[in-house]
Amino acid sequence: MNYTSFIGKIIKKPEQSFFNNNTSVTEIIIKFPQLRSTDSGNILHLSIWGNLASDYIEYYDVNDYIVVEGYISLRESLSNSLNSNTDKQVEISVFKIYPFILNSKDKAKFKK
Repeated sequence: MNYTSFIGKIIKKPEQSFFNNNTSVTEIIIKFPQLRSTDSGNILHLSIWGNLASDYIEYYDVNDYIVVEGYISLRESLSNSLNSNTDKQVEISVFKIYPFILNSKDKAKFKK
């Protein structure tokens, strides 16, 4: 089974796009918390689909920590498209998102 759950920090503004049938997908990049001072951390690409993508845009921002549940998949690395080597990149299709640590200005959004 390729199901996973983890905590990560949002490090980049999300990119949202829409398909012809108005289905939305949001691509975000998160980083695992740094365990040691010598670790550079692991960066993952997340894909969030449908209504969850709209909720993500409304409630979360850069530097927030989130708990993510999703499914792991591999895709061709975009950075090595010119090279003959075919490196794979891990991508997570998000199933659920929960707040873990939010910026102080964002806390009021969840009290609606």
